[in-house]
Amino acid sequence: MEQKAGMASPVERFVCPGKGNGLRATARIRRGQLVTSAEPLGCCVSNKRTREVCHHCFTRRETLLRCSQCKMARYCNTACQKQAWSGHKRECKCLRSLLPRRPTDSVRLAARLIFALLSPPKSTSSELFTLEEHESHLNSMSEQKKQGLAQLASMLELYVQQEASDLAQEMTSALPPSCQDPLNLIAKVTCNCFTINDGELQEVGVGLYPSLSLLNHDCRPNCVMVFEGTRLQLRAVQDIGPKEELTISYIETLSLTEERQRQLEEQYHFVCRCQRCDSKKEEGLMLSGEEEKWRQLKEALPRLEGLKTESNWQVLLESCSSLLSAAGGDVPDENLYRLRVTDMALDAAVHQGQWEEALRYGMKTLPAYRSYYPDPHPVHGVQLMRVGKLQHYMEHIEDALDAFKEAFIIMKITHGEDHPLTTDLKIKMEECRQEIDAQLSCR
Repeated sequence: MEQKAGMASPVERFVCPGKGNGLRATARIRRGQLVTSAEPLGCCVSNKRTREVCHHCFTRRETLLRCSQCKMARYCNTACQKQAWSGHKRECKCLRSLLPRRPTDSVRLAARLIFALLSPPKSTSSELFTLEEHESHLNSMSEQKKQGLAQLASMLELYVQQEASDLAQEMTSALPPSCQDPLNLIAKVTCNCFTINDGELQEVGVGLYPSLSLLNHDCRPNCVMVFEGTRLQLRAVQDIGPKEELTISYIETLSLTEERQRQLEEQYHFVCRCQRCDSKKEEGLMLSGEEEKWRQLKEALPRLEGLKTESNWQVLLESCSSLLSAAGGDVPDENLYRLRVTDMALDAAVHQGQWEEALRYGMKTLPAYRSYYPDPHPVHGVQLMRVGKLQHYMEHIEDALDAFKEAFIIMKITHGEDHPLTTDLKIKMEECRQEIDAQLSCR
């Protein structure tokens, strides 16, 4: 974890009653302030993104150079490939040994953590939490989940076998005791890793950030995480007082209390008792409308998600359009399941190049987003920016400028003014202003 030279860290580790370890502020933190940033101890590009994301800088590109040996790792250029080699050389040998099979993301990340611990950096940053201290939660897992992790642990052993045979003594001396057991290490990874997102909040990889694993969950958190490449930035979205705990959301919070609690218990092994979960004040709006109609939307979601995963955009768009028409005015736009279907219709229309239809769906999502994200949130900011781009393309210049301005108010807090996405947003606003001025001068 990093802070500016000569400055005291704005956060400290503490024991939080009922939660275990946590992070809290050592001084007042203003809304929009960058609390801290960190590079991962280990990270890897998600399997589903291997062909489109650079395995060094995590930039998405249409054309990438492929590693000639493992046939899996891809890079922007030779510069990225050379910089990545020190971390990739051991992985490359392991990947070659498994061809044509590919290890899962969690297995690749666990192996990268092993290699990172065997080759520690010359300059060590001050970590508040070591990998050895991370919880595995094996004792609270169901037998079924343990069996699934045991299979991953067996894959990890097979995967690193080529390297492990050469490094057996080094691994015993360099790795913490709990990390020498493959099952324990895989469990730590699955419970503590973060999804690395790009500027559009699309998943590109996974990584482990030891100190930031101390952050506890809240369904209405006072901090959010955004990424620049693999660097994680923690930003405050509320004013935070000295000794106040810092929280993030481990999951997408736009869901019902019961759904959030079930996901948190299954994945992170605790029952959330935050203020939002106790109040359930949004449930009425989320389930508004005629139940028989919105249940049809809810039941269709797994099939729609499958179409999205397959990138079957035409069928997805047709299915969403049909479902939304059938629901009609009996289910308002703020209904959770209508909102999810509308969001998927927006994605499909964009991929199909049906811009007018995409804009219509995008506009329908905005009132719900304003209701469900009372604090500045990256998801809300990115959605506004997306709608603004569609309005700009359709030459609704003044509407686009309004959407970009609203997005900027949010994103200067959630991303900071220097983030590449915020910079892009400022360029879009200036383009709109110049086009409006040009129109006025022609009148």
